Amino acid sequence: MQRCFIALGSNLEQPLLQVERAVQALKALPQSELKAVSRWYQSVAVGPEQPDYINGVAELYTSNSPLELLALLQGIENAQQRKRVQRWGPRTLDLDLLLYADRDIDEPALIVPHPRMFERNFVLYPLYDIAPTLVFANGVSLKQQLADIGMQGLSLVTP
Repeated sequence: MQRCFIALGSNLEQPLLQVERAVQALKALPQSELKAVSRWYQSVAVGPEQPDYINGVAELYTSNSPLELLALLQGIENAQQRKRVQRWGPRTLDLDLLLYADRDIDEPALIVPHPRMFERNFVLYPLYDIAPTLVFANGVSLKQQLADIGMQGLSLVTP
């Protein structure tokens, strides 16, 4: 089984409920085991003006190939009425495959590590919640990466 990290985000139709439903769907994925889920964070949206997001990260072990996992994640998004209308636009659910083991993947449908994850605090802080000792394939630790990024526009969601 391969260790993977998946970013979860939503800013439409009860975002907290959307990401919590996504966690339940991740638990049910075939040939996979959900190991951990970060705390939830509220973040200012990137892109066009829109509501704030609820974001988190999940740690998943899977026997699915990267492209099989991507298809499963997109199936979860579609089940939660994800519409791909505008780049970086509002959405009911966004699931991004951040890391798939230590693999570098550059396919037309999938780039891993996720190309913008290192500049997004709403990805790195939740990732740190569940994998504080993580070292990326390039030798840089998650802790080092966090030292270069602040919490601007990011806050913890309180239960």
